[in-house]
Amino acid sequence: MPKPITAFGPDFPFAYDDWLNNQAGLGSVPQDKLGTEVAIIGAGVSGMVAAYELMKLGLKPVIYESGRMGGRLRSVEFPNSHGIIAEMGGMRFPESSTTLFHYINKLGIKTRPFPNPLTAAAGSTIIDLAGEPVYAETIDDLPPIYKEVAIAWQSALETQAHLIELQAAIRQRDASVIKKYWDPLVREWDNRTFYDFLASAPSFKKLSFRHREIFGQVGFGTGGWDSDFRNTMLEILRVVLTGLDDNQQLIVGGAEQIPRLLWQRTIKAPYHGECSLESLHGGATRAAAKKIKRSGDKITVTDQYNNTQYFEAALATCQSWLLTTSIDTDETLFSQENWMALDRTSYMQSSKTWVMVDKPFWKDRDPITKRKRMSMTLTDRITRGTYLFDNGDDQPGAICLTYTWMADAMKMLPLPVEQRVELALSALEKIYPDVNIRQHIIGQPITISWEADPHFLGAFKGALPGHYRYNRRMFTHFMQAKFPKEQKGIFIAGDDVSWTPGWAEGAVQTGLNAVWGITQHLGGRSADENLGPGDLFCERMPVHLD
Repeated sequence: MPKPITAFGPDFPFAYDDWLNNQAGLGSVPQDKLGTEVAIIGAGVSGMVAAYELMKLGLKPVIYESGRMGGRLRSVEFPNSHGIIAEMGGMRFPESSTTLFHYINKLGIKTRPFPNPLTAAAGSTIIDLAGEPVYAETIDDLPPIYKEVAIAWQSALETQAHLIELQAAIRQRDASVIKKYWDPLVREWDNRTFYDFLASAPSFKKLSFRHREIFGQVGFGTGGWDSDFRNTMLEILRVVLTGLDDNQQLIVGGAEQIPRLLWQRTIKAPYHGECSLESLHGGATRAAAKKIKRSGDKITVTDQYNNTQYFEAALATCQSWLLTTSIDTDETLFSQENWMALDRTSYMQSSKTWVMVDKPFWKDRDPITKRKRMSMTLTDRITRGTYLFDNGDDQPGAICLTYTWMADAMKMLPLPVEQRVELALSALEKIYPDVNIRQHIIGQPITISWEADPHFLGAFKGALPGHYRYNRRMFTHFMQAKFPKEQKGIFIAGDDVSWTPGWAEGAVQTGLNAVWGITQHLGGRSADENLGPGDLFCERMPVHLD
């Protein structure tokens, strides 16, 4: 039985899951530092994981949050329903995210397979391109041209990106072999786009433009990838190599449970005794952080009510642009090179619109064709991706009518929810002319455009060609030994700091990097038998292009 593929690298191959599971723990701080308060700006999964682990070390996290706990893990209950959830942010979590699943399992959260296209969880899929719907339950049901695209994609990865060799090394967690193959790919592909990879791959060159167009609209795994065509190919390779687009799970009851249960979880910690993040905060997070300044050897955080507190260390997990827009941040806290990296972050736009329905009617089969009445749907129409969520035959179901990115999301941006629903239903009626979706809709619809949310300004990072150096500066910022004194003690984390934006695994990994960095900053250290990411950094660090 081969070992599983996990999110072990490839840029920084460190086993975060093993670090967490080691009985020696994540380290310790000096006795006189126990109880030290550490500011955490942002109560998303990265901030909450960092806060939880710092609490376990005997420190006192002080969490500031400007909006809703959970960040981009936003599970919204339909109005006037009981437990019927719409996932407005992250909603599918690959099994290769073993660091994230450390917490999912510890918290007793249940998961089940996500209904991605052409998976057993979806049951059936309709691919509707150029007005021609194709019904499939597996990839073998698709017409030959789709199979040609799938073969060309696999071939391109194997011949252009060492897919087989890299995934074998990732399975074995062989950092030296991963670096041997990955570091040259960074040099080769940093300046080139995803589309360039497809257009220049020999396996696609011998095919038509229509094949590339189909791949962009449909893709394989989670669906069409043309929204990523402008991004650096490195971004796509990381997803494919580490299995982030495969074997995805949904979280029963909503992904927002992860940060909320971490907030509520009671542990026995040094200095605090029996405690939880909730109890240390008196029941609620602090208000929004509005200023971050340096005051001697301390970092001050001022909230929206002008309350200022002094900290020996602070961690910013908010979207990086907020440090130059809604938070008045002292320029001296970061080098100009890091400010450039933070400010040049490129964000993807994303929109979702959900409705609740009286029952999972799509499971009914047409008496003539024997096909299901409705399927998970990929299309070039305005809906792009439509997902069906079954909560049981005796419970209302939920439909993500439209899940769109970039230009398609921008089409939705100025529209009210009612118009978004109408556009989606009108498109789906062309694909399913014999299905009356409207008669099943109950309650009120829910929608989001992440780029319109002032606390986020976008869904997540999509690195452009030439952005590797920026990403490296952000990811490696937790290594502060050589920083000038005025830049020490402020840390950054979150999925836009990670190598895998848009995946909660990256947010968790960077949060753990910050835990290591804060521990060191306060004079602490890792256990000899459980070295942390910074202890192994020099031998495994991301390749330095300069």
